[in-house]
Amino acid sequence: MESIIFYDRESVLARTSVRKHEVKIGEQISILESLSAIKETPAKYILFGISEDIGVRANHGREGASDAWNKALDTFLNLQHSQYTHTQRIALLGEIDCREEMYVSNQLQPDEQNYFEALGALVEDVDKKVSSVVKEIISCGKIPILIGGGHNNCYGMIEGSYLAKQSAINTINFDAHTDFRPLEHRHSGNGFSYAFSKGYLNKYYIFGLQRNYTSQSVWDTMAQHGERIQYTLFEDIILKKKTTYKEALNHASNSINNTAFGIELDLDSIANIGSSAMTPSAFDLNQARAYLYQLSHHANCTYIHLCEGAPKHEIYPNQIGKTLAYLISDIIAD
Repeated sequence: MESIIFYDRESVLARTSVRKHEVKIGEQISILESLSAIKETPAKYILFGISEDIGVRANHGREGASDAWNKALDTFLNLQHSQYTHTQRIALLGEIDCREEMYVSNQLQPDEQNYFEALGALVEDVDKKVSSVVKEIISCGKIPILIGGGHNNCYGMIEGSYLAKQSAINTINFDAHTDFRPLEHRHSGNGFSYAFSKGYLNKYYIFGLQRNYTSQSVWDTMAQHGERIQYTLFEDIILKKKTTYKEALNHASNSINNTAFGIELDLDSIANIGSSAMTPSAFDLNQARAYLYQLSHHANCTYIHLCEGAPKHEIYPNQIGKTLAYLISDIIAD
C-alpha cells in the first residue's frame, strides 16, 4: 500500500546496537511487513511514524518535526529488552509515506502567493493516508501509536478512529494550545476544529491549556460548546493551585473516558523540549509520563498520538529521541 513504508528485520537490526550479554528491543520487537499482518500479531499496540512538518509550516511554524520519528525509533529500538519492557505488547509497522508531499512542499517558496494554502492542500493528502492506516489498525482490534510530525495529524487519527468505529470519539490533548483555530486551509493548528466540525470528534478536553496562547475568538468558540469542549488551565494547576496535578488529571480522564477516546500529547507542552513552539514554562517530562501512563492503560483508549517534537531545536543531544522512547515504553509497561 502506498501509504506505508514498511521495514524488515535487517533494516531494524541495522539501527540496533547489538551488545554481548544484552538484548535490545530492536532484536525482539515484532515487525509487520504488510497491513494484513496487523490482524495476526498478538501485540496490542501498533507503532508507526510520520516524517513531515508540512502542517507546522502551513501554520506559520518552524520546520523540524519531520525528524522526530527516526530519532525516536533509533532510541526506542536500543532500549533494553527485559521483564519490565514488555516488548511483546508492541509491533512495528513502519511509517506513513510523505516523501512526495515533503518534496512538493520544499519546492514552494514562502513569498509565493497562496503559499500557505498550497501547503494546506498537501496536508489534506497526508490526512487521507493517516486516516486510512489508523482505520485499518483499529478495525483489527489494535491500538495505533503514531510518532512524529505536526499536530495536524490529529485529524487523521480522529477520522480513522471514527471510520473504524462508525461513531464519534472523545479526545484528550496534553497541550499548551487548543489547535482549534478557524477552518481555513488545513494546518497543525486546526486539526481538532476540523474533526469537530465534521462530527468525528465528540468531546474534546485540553489538559494544561496556557492562557497566553489562546485567542479570544477560540475562548468564545469553546464557550459555545461548553458541554463538549472542556479544559484545565496550566496556570490553575501550577500558579493558582486551584487543583493538584493528580486531581486535574483525574478530572480530565473522567470527562472523556466513558467511551472510546484518543490520547494526544504535544511535545511543546513539556518545558524546554525542542519543538516549533518551544517554551520555558510548561509541565515537566515526568508529569507528561504520568499523564500518558494513566490514560493509555484505560480500557477505552483507542489511539495514541505523540507529535511536534523537532530535534533541530533541542537543547541537549537526542533529547527528542529519549523523550519519545520514554513515552513509548510507558505505554507498554505494567
